Amino acid sequence: MDSNTVGSVQYDRWDEENISVNVEASQSTAMRMYSRVCTGSIGVVIKAAGALAALVSIYIIGYVTGYYVHRC
Repeated sequence: MDSNTVGSVQYDRWDEENISVNVEASQSTAMRMYSRVCTGSIGVVIKAAGALAALVSIYIIGYVTGYYVHRC
């Protein structure tokens, strides 16, 4: 196909430099921390540890509150 004819399209070849995208640099710090910590098996472990810590802290608050309420 001749490049001077009507309807011809010229395509550039892609180099490795043209298609490499640095996704980490384009994301905010909060999103990078979220994707690193809250996904995958590490995320499951962190969520389970957080739930356990919340449960224990609620138990301790209830225990201390009950102690002072029923101290009489």
